[in-house]
Amino acid sequence: MLKKLFAPENLLNLFLVFVPIAVVLEFTHANPIAIFAISALSIIPLAGWMGRATEHLAEKLGQGIGGLLNATFGNAAELIIALMALRKGLFEVVKASITGSIIGNVLLVLGLSVLVGGLKYPKQVFNKTAAMLGSTMLALSAVALLMPAVFHLLVANKPNVREQDLSLEIAIVLIITYVLSLIFTLKTHSHLYTGGVDEKEEQEAIGTHGWSMGRSIATLLVATLLVAVMSEFLVGAVEEASKKLGLTEVFVGVILVAIIGNAAEHSTAVLVAMKNKMDLALNIAIGSSMQVALFVAPVLVFASYAFGPRMNLIFTPLEVVAIAVSVLIVALIAQDGESNWMEGVLLLALYTILGLTFYFLPA
Repeated sequence: MLKKLFAPENLLNLFLVFVPIAVVLEFTHANPIAIFAISALSIIPLAGWMGRATEHLAEKLGQGIGGLLNATFGNAAELIIALMALRKGLFEVVKASITGSIIGNVLLVLGLSVLVGGLKYPKQVFNKTAAMLGSTMLALSAVALLMPAVFHLLVANKPNVREQDLSLEIAIVLIITYVLSLIFTLKTHSHLYTGGVDEKEEQEAIGTHGWSMGRSIATLLVATLLVAVMSEFLVGAVEEASKKLGLTEVFVGVILVAIIGNAAEHSTAVLVAMKNKMDLALNIAIGSSMQVALFVAPVLVFASYAFGPRMNLIFTPLEVVAIAVSVLIVALIAQDGESNWMEGVLLLALYTILGLTFYFLPA
């Protein structure tokens, strides 16, 4: 049992030791940097268990409902962290985490997957129609984030400007597009997303088989509860920790919080790429970014109406540019339907450049 628990694909389970440590640090009012770091490390394996439980439930519920469940809960950890930050009014951290999740998935997750898979296989192929459609939907998200920022600049210092209404209505357009994309990917054109991989092969590639319905639901509930608690600790320490570390809230959101929420997903995408399942790897990376832009961002706008101060979709120029260039390079790589390790290097290089740029933003 222990051997299986700590197999290479389950090494993130070692991080579960940080869950009780985070609780102790929080209730002893320890250093905010320690609370932030330990809470972040504890979320990583919990997010992995949430994803695993969701996959097992999807297996039990069938392709239609299971696909919907996967699509809805695919970014649950990031959404929980963002909701906790939203409740505390940390809008810059929330918007930065949206930016970070989008660029992190298409540059860091996909980059690592393409690099590691390419080192093992000289050429890996995938369905370019599905990949290009994903890139196009990401381009839509870039436009959706660009327009409020442009509008904000155009109407600066003008009275009675309805910027919040614009963000709300764009959020409605995005959520409708998301629902229609689910119909497309799960119903009318699901064949584009299988990549010739049958259900059994997919389960073996991502390690989802053998759990009962009860175990899957219990694991999902417990992991979700613990992620919510750890996220509360993390968000409570983020302001003071970022000040002591000399980091901006934008950098913390774009790089650190985004990596925390996506770490488990990183490992899954890399593992399936190593098994030459590039369609699955692309579905994880590009699909997750699409979900953040089309589902998570609108949900956060809607949720802000329940918390008092309302969140808008006015992102900083640097965040908009970062998303735009990330979408562009992914579209260029996806257009031929094949990948090699050098393309992974290019994606990781761009992520590093963007990360450095956010790091050097003045506090």
